[in-house]
Amino acid sequence: MQRRLAPTLIVMVLAVAACANASPAGWTFAPGGPAASASAGPAATKAPSAAPAGAVLGTIELESFDLGFTPSQVTVDAPGRYAVALTNTGQIPHDVTFPGGEQAVANGGETATVEVDVPAAGLSFLCAVPGHEQAGMVGTIAVAGAAAASAAPDDHSGPAPTTDVAADPNAPAPVTYDATAPARLKGEVHDIDLVMTEQEMTVAPGFVQKVWTFNGTVPGPVIRVKVGDTIRITLKNPSENQLPHSIDFHSSQVAWNDEMRSIAPGEELVYEWTADYAGVWMYHCGTAPALHHIANGMYGMVIVEPKEGLPPVDKEFALVQSEWYLGAQGEPADLTKASAAAPAPDFVVFNGVANQYKDAPLQVGTGERVRIFILDAGPSIDSSFHIVGTIFDTVTKEGLTLKRGNAGNWGSQAVDLSPAQGAIVEFTTAEDGLYPIVTHAFNFVGRGALGLVQAGDGDPTN
Repeated sequence: MQRRLAPTLIVMVLAVAACANASPAGWTFAPGGPAASASAGPAATKAPSAAPAGAVLGTIELESFDLGFTPSQVTVDAPGRYAVALTNTGQIPHDVTFPGGEQAVANGGETATVEVDVPAAGLSFLCAVPGHEQAGMVGTIAVAGAAAASAAPDDHSGPAPTTDVAADPNAPAPVTYDATAPARLKGEVHDIDLVMTEQEMTVAPGFVQKVWTFNGTVPGPVIRVKVGDTIRITLKNPSENQLPHSIDFHSSQVAWNDEMRSIAPGEELVYEWTADYAGVWMYHCGTAPALHHIANGMYGMVIVEPKEGLPPVDKEFALVQSEWYLGAQGEPADLTKASAAAPAPDFVVFNGVANQYKDAPLQVGTGERVRIFILDAGPSIDSSFHIVGTIFDTVTKEGLTLKRGNAGNWGSQAVDLSPAQGAIVEFTTAEDGLYPIVTHAFNFVGRGALGLVQAGDGDPTN
């Protein structure tokens, strides 16, 4: 997504990604300056040694936060000299550094300005504080009608560190998946249609994949029932699809070679099962290679409540952690990447899209009781599910429960889930503010496994 000169944006503060020291590839100098250490001094600017003549055409306004730039992609109308005003809304020092050595440094809450010449081909910029580039603090300035110098797809966390797929700045914006947990279905017999689609989807800003879905979303719809209910699924593979598909409900007890068989485009199948056991369960396509079908979006959550139901709470959300192994733009996920013995996903996400709940936080009232249903769909990476600033006082994981008010007042800081495992966690927020949702495997937080719970207005100071 490209932005015009001097946009106005509201940015939320967050610092959760780890730092690593490296110089940006392809640059002719090693970025540095006052912000290269944690003891950076007051805001400063570094001008180019030989400033070319020419009037300043305008001001490019950038905000740095912890850890990113907004906007990360700027378009100006013409090449020439511009002032770049960097406002640091984060809590730690940041800078904006250009390939020619021009640099503006700002501590938290400060603004610094530097002048830079933007050529017709555009140029890139980054934060030169060690590790901040790798955490996503990169961006580009393009001239209208010309391609950007390089692509920085994500206004917040930046590109995945190891992706070999170039971002498309003209890709459609991602569609936010509603994380609100649905109400339990009424009655005891439920007829549900699941239509399998093959369609394009933006999985992170700048990255479009040809995904395979249940009912047009990744993950598929959350199905919520109670113990004893009968679920009758009519699975449809439309004739316009190219591939056979199937479905496997982990909450069911049926023969693999009966209801779980693959159906070709144009075929339908009825999959009937009884919810005998409570839990948070996975469903997915099992057509060979099942790894590819799951990695390309064919998974979802089933919530089976105990027969007596669950106690009421103020807010409920459903989150599915999963991975993207990027194929080329507009193509399916890369099976070779997904098959690696040491998984290295391009993105690890909640509900299908990288960082979506960082941009659209889950809203709760301060002190409200919150329940989250969490599933690790994988296909290959474990989850250490954690919400910064909270303690889970109630946890049900794979049938085992930690109860609030237990003897000793034990609590939980993280819930460990292997692929296909699910849990229910409950907590309250102590004060107005932002509470980051992460997997505590922090090498994946910078790859999209990051969201926010916003309590109240999000400001703990008022």
